[in-house]
Amino acid sequence: MPTNEYTLEVRPQLPAALSQLGRLADNLFYSWDRRVRGLFFRMDPVLWKRCGHNPKVFLRRVSQSRVDQLARDREFMLQYQDVLAAFYAYVEPGPDRPGNEIPEFDPGRDLVAYFCMEYGLHESLQLYSGGLGILAGDHCKAASDLDLPFVAVGLMYRQGYFVQTIDRDGAQQMHYRPANLDDLAVRPVQDAQGQDMRISIDFADRTVSAGIWKADVGRVPLYLLDTELQENRPEDRAITYQLYGGDRSVRIAQEIVLGIGGVRALRALGVAPTVWHINEGHPAFLILERCRELVAGGMTFDAALEAVAAATVFTTHTAVPAGHDLFSRALITHHLGQLALDMDISEEYLLALGASPQGADMFNMTALALRGSRQHNAVSEVHRDVAADMEAHVWPAISPGDSPLRSVSNGVHIPTFLAREWVAMFDGRCPDWRQHLNDGEFWRETIEAIPNHRFWGLVQSLKSEMLDDLAPYLHGQYERNIFSRARINAMLETFSPENTRPLILGFARRFATYKRALLIFQDLERLARLLQDPERPVIILFAGKAHPQDMPGQALIRRVHEFASREPFLNRVFLIEGHDIALARKLVTGVDVWLNTPEYPMEASGTSGQKAAINGGVNLSMLDGWWKEGFDGRNGWGIEPHSADLSTEERDRLEAQDLLDLLENEVIPEYFATGSGGYPPAWVARCKRSMRTVLPRFSAERMVMDYVERMYVPAARQGRSLSASEGRGAADLAQWKSRVCEAWPGVSLSWSEPPPSVVSGGHQAGLRVEVLLNGLTPEDVVVECLLEENGSDTDSLHRFGFACMGEQAGAHRFVLDLPPPDSGLFRMRVRMYPFHPQLMHRFEMGRMTWL
Repeated sequence: MPTNEYTLEVRPQLPAALSQLGRLADNLFYSWDRRVRGLFFRMDPVLWKRCGHNPKVFLRRVSQSRVDQLARDREFMLQYQDVLAAFYAYVEPGPDRPGNEIPEFDPGRDLVAYFCMEYGLHESLQLYSGGLGILAGDHCKAASDLDLPFVAVGLMYRQGYFVQTIDRDGAQQMHYRPANLDDLAVRPVQDAQGQDMRISIDFADRTVSAGIWKADVGRVPLYLLDTELQENRPEDRAITYQLYGGDRSVRIAQEIVLGIGGVRALRALGVAPTVWHINEGHPAFLILERCRELVAGGMTFDAALEAVAAATVFTTHTAVPAGHDLFSRALITHHLGQLALDMDISEEYLLALGASPQGADMFNMTALALRGSRQHNAVSEVHRDVAADMEAHVWPAISPGDSPLRSVSNGVHIPTFLAREWVAMFDGRCPDWRQHLNDGEFWRETIEAIPNHRFWGLVQSLKSEMLDDLAPYLHGQYERNIFSRARINAMLETFSPENTRPLILGFARRFATYKRALLIFQDLERLARLLQDPERPVIILFAGKAHPQDMPGQALIRRVHEFASREPFLNRVFLIEGHDIALARKLVTGVDVWLNTPEYPMEASGTSGQKAAINGGVNLSMLDGWWKEGFDGRNGWGIEPHSADLSTEERDRLEAQDLLDLLENEVIPEYFATGSGGYPPAWVARCKRSMRTVLPRFSAERMVMDYVERMYVPAARQGRSLSASEGRGAADLAQWKSRVCEAWPGVSLSWSEPPPSVVSGGHQAGLRVEVLLNGLTPEDVVVECLLEENGSDTDSLHRFGFACMGEQAGAHRFVLDLPPPDSGLFRMRVRMYPFHPQLMHRFEMGRMTWL
């Protein structure tokens, strides 16, 4: 008998009338346009699901008879033509694009290059692990919708991140499935001779080649570097094999390929960005490569760094020190020693660019990104304060409140995560809704105009659909783990699409200890009573992966599994394996309440709750990350963090008590308070408010426009300014900074006359200061008085500048006749800091002297 088995794929020949289906499959526009996905679904719903919603695989496996039949189906052909028309209207150039209306950002001149380690665009393209990748994918999609001049750069992982299963004992099992690139919406980039393009990256003892793949994300090109090439050594072919895989040597190799190789790839492609956006610290080596280019062109390194930093935007996403990428100094000098020579700097200077308090012998990629950029931001207002404190070493004399770090709050791509039922409703009621994504008044009127019973009916329909979709997930999980038939049947009954009466809570995110998945289990007896009430049943759904090397995170998964597997939580708590974009879309559109309980202030942003809210769900979350900004008291529930002075155990106990108090006394009663209309009116009002307040404020379109107006436009303008005339502005600024740094230890200021402690109303307070500038000029500094009402809980800080009245005996005299404020007691402080008209932030130098 034959023992070998082979596969044979018989591919259909698409009829000429359907020849453009391949074009639809090759553009990730399908990842957010439901009309495209709906077309494939209609062709063969069963096969579409079996192919994992991957249109390229689907078109290779759909039957010939089916496509022939569809080519003769008038109704289908009309739908096909409508989808094609919408697709080409979107991707092809036109005069009325929104991006053409961005002030000071010229599509013919400006271009943003966006670098990230991962991209979460669709479940068919496994280039992501979690929130950072989903955010990057949403950023690209929104840039496409806005027609922003934008290109993205990443790595072409052959294996990507792991597929998760959970075994009978609750242990996370990690399955790595290499991708067949023919199955993906990517294609190799070729040169003018029709050969696959190659770029070279120098390592310590060898040169590594990388190919370039291109994915079309609507109008945005995403270029992906790939070292899986025959000419590379086996260990180098593996560099881009697995996302976040391997040891530190593999990680630094990945980041060198991404940062240095990414710049070289864009140069080879003839792409000339005017703004470079580093999304998290992983790609920060691009700063060094761009400096190397300018030094090779004749600039000094310091001038090159100024020119590069001026046009660079850096976004930090971590709120914990462990989130920074650190490499040993030995590893840096081993791989980048030659690069230091090429930049005409010492190894010590190179290492100083990545110095941080996290380790004298470590190189911090976040520190490099901050020193090599002039526009830097965190991803929520709370996170901005956390990051400013954590990165204060970069600006040592500046208080965290005055740090150059800003915040641009994350948002989600509405067309990707808004349920198709909502899309259909909005298309019917206000077809131009996509042009009003950031218009709060539009959404207030639109959503409040939906009759309450219809709103309630739609969210219940979404819940029913979620239950129906999740049943097969859990059925397969339970069957594989050989659970009893009684348990399987009970689960299937719970996940019956008719079982929409229970209140369903969702908790789906990465399992990490600071996210506190177990907080709700602090009082088991009380939680059991709430979940088991037959008159007011409650269900909790958990999903999420733990990093392969995060043993405490994997222990959390086992613990949740234990709770879900025994009374009193059996069939009330469920742990669903295989969390990915597809599963996330089902959960955020179907749960009633989104639960998020991180340890404050360690949630940088969190966007899953935004996705639930735009679909009519409500958040029950710690007032951390985005929810601190989004919560208005009536659009969900917020849990106030307790004092950081308490022990971790006491904080957990108190915040768990607050969580259960809200559940028992507000959330559950409001949900089950059904009125005469057959729905709970207060609950529907809260859901409507959740949807209409979150959707316009936390869309990815709003987020990207914030980046354009607050980060990209200034970066492009300053980059041009410093690079003009062969970098004359950058050279002048670098020389000025060098002079200031040398002189600053010797500058000082003192009172030349004692300041008044009392002044009568209507009279000026004369302030006289003597300044020793140690070789600097009065134009090199700002001397200012800060006046703040004592004990005021409002922002009452006022700044008043001193004027230089001349020099005497080596000291400069600065004076200020302080305008009379309102009567009261004020706190007065005087400070001095460096000033240059080309600084992008007044405290960019990190130097300050107080009187």
